Amino acid sequence: MRARGRERVPVVVQSRGRRRTPARLLWMGAEAVVTCGVVLLLLVVHQLWWTNQEARAEAREQVRVLEREWDISPPVPSPASPSVPPSVPPSVSPSVSSSGSSPLSPPADGSGGPGGAAGGGESRPSYGPSAAFAVLRIPRLGLTAPVAHGVSKRSVLDRGYVGHYPGTAAPGRTGNFALAGHRNTHGEPFRYLNRLVKGDEISVRTRDATYTYRVDQILPRTAPRDVGVIRAVPRSLVKPSYGYDAPGTYLTLTTCTPEFSSAYRLVVWATLVPDR
Repeated sequence: MRARGRERVPVVVQSRGRRRTPARLLWMGAEAVVTCGVVLLLLVVHQLWWTNQEARAEAREQVRVLEREWDISPPVPSPASPSVPPSVPPSVSPSVSSSGSSPLSPPADGSGGPGGAAGGGESRPSYGPSAAFAVLRIPRLGLTAPVAHGVSKRSVLDRGYVGHYPGTAAPGRTGNFALAGHRNTHGEPFRYLNRLVKGDEISVRTRDATYTYRVDQILPRTAPRDVGVIRAVPRSLVKPSYGYDAPGTYLTLTTCTPEFSSAYRLVVWATLVPDR
C-alpha cells in the first residue's frame, strides 16, 4: 500500500517557447513593416510638403530682396552706354535633373540649344550660375517667382527659383528668353502651367524694366530632348506644327508632364507685348 502511494504520476511539460516562436516572428515582422511604413511616410511628407515650404520661403525672400534693392537703387541709364538686361554666357551648360521636374536636355555641346547663344550674339557679362536677376509673375496662376541664371537642380530649381536656360536671350531682347521650373516638389512654381490659355499675360521684371508677354502657343507634350523649343526662333523638332518661322521676342516656359513624372515636357510660348 505504501509502495503504491509513493508512485509518481508522470507530468508532461509542454514547451511554451516553441509555441511562441511563430507569433514572436510575426510580431517582429509586423513591427518592421510598420517602421518601414512610417519612414516612407516621412520621406513622402518631406518631399511633397517640406521641400515646398522651404523652397517657397526662400523664393519669396529672394523676390523681396531683389525688389527692395531695385526700389532703393534704380538704374541710371547713360546715353553713351544704354542699359542691357543681363544674361549668361552660353558656356554654362544646363544640368538635367532626375526628378519629375527636369528641364529640357541640352545638346551634346552643352550650349543650351542648337545654334549657340539665342540672344543675338551680343557680348554679355559673366554672372554666377545661380544669381537671381528677375522676377516672373503670372497673374492667372497667382505666381511670383525669382528667375536665376542656369537650370541646375541644386543651385536653382530646388530652391524654388525659375531657371534661365544658358545661351538663350535676355528678357525683353530679340530672341527666346527660355525658362524652366519644377512641376512638383521644391516650391513647384510651374505646378499649374497647364492652366494657361492663349492671351494670358506674363510679366518679367528686371532692375531695368518690366516686360509683358502674352501667351500665344501651348505645346501640351513633347520629348525631353526637344531642344528646338528653346531656339532663338522656337519650333518643336518632334512636332514641327508647333512653333514659329520668323525672328521675334519670345518667352518660353518649360516643365515636366504629366505631374510626378519626367517622361515628357510641357511648353508654353509667349510673345512680347509692344509698349503702349
